[in-house]
Amino acid sequence: MSKVNQNLREENERIKKKIRTISPARLTVLVLMIAVTVLSYVFYTWLFSSDPEKSPFVEPKTGVLFFDKVLKFVPVLAKSIQSVTILLFVVTVAVICIRLSFGKTPRGVTVSSLICNLLNWLTAIVSVIIVLSAFGVDTTALITGAGVLTLVVGLGMQSLIADIVAGLFIVFENEFNVGDWVTVGDYRGEVVSIGVRTTKLKAAGNVKIINNSDLRGIVNHDTDLSVAKTLIDVDYGAKLPEVEKIIKKHVGSLKVEHATDSVAYNGVATLGASGVTLQFTCHCKESDIFDATRELNAAVKNMFDANGIDIPFPQVVVHKG
Repeated sequence: MSKVNQNLREENERIKKKIRTISPARLTVLVLMIAVTVLSYVFYTWLFSSDPEKSPFVEPKTGVLFFDKVLKFVPVLAKSIQSVTILLFVVTVAVICIRLSFGKTPRGVTVSSLICNLLNWLTAIVSVIIVLSAFGVDTTALITGAGVLTLVVGLGMQSLIADIVAGLFIVFENEFNVGDWVTVGDYRGEVVSIGVRTTKLKAAGNVKIINNSDLRGIVNHDTDLSVAKTLIDVDYGAKLPEVEKIIKKHVGSLKVEHATDSVAYNGVATLGASGVTLQFTCHCKESDIFDATRELNAAVKNMFDANGIDIPFPQVVVHKG
């Protein structure tokens, strides 16, 4: 029950935040639509009656032809606004229920985000059909024609269809979810949304938008813990067994705030031009890998300084003939 209450509170905060970001013009239109819907039910008979004695909009006689035609459209306009407002209310409730049902897990956020995107597209299409139907347009013929038109347009919009199909496969095959850190090509970032057509990655304040059909060779860093690694040299003149003895004595006490375990000494990585390269690693979350690497560098350097282990500078040996 506490989980449900927590989801309700989070959804409530999300809705409040969304309301605060609505522009004044959009908010005004929304308030007017709600007001017209309420008034259309209060004055239902007066607006929608077919009896000229009960409704002044059936056969208006103002003496001006233009105003008579405008008044005839008032019930139609009110009916359109009423239907669209109710549709928006139902969809909003459905979206809230979907977000609450799927919870706040990465998988749930991903699926709910995709479903909500699909609902937004369907709402726009149905709203257009409702308005046209209210104004007397034959929507049956329109929908039939749209089916043929969709087939024709679909042949020329293969990339869009490929994006949509790829997005569906990404979600249902659970390749990655919202909140995961992935690498696509040369770009590494956190997945902030998976839409019907595009996926958005965010890193260092930048958002990269990638078409779903272009997502190839993805590396998902959140399937397991990442490894922060540092390579540090010691002088060739230093005795390696003594250096390793000091390292093994103190490496367990090194503090790396963003690491999920203790620092490990992995041994000699390479024999460099100026020194013997040693490797140190620790595990961390992918989102913390840069912080953990910096902290690991500092911790190893401080350990070397405290125990008199020198880090060599590049050296050049000159032989004089």
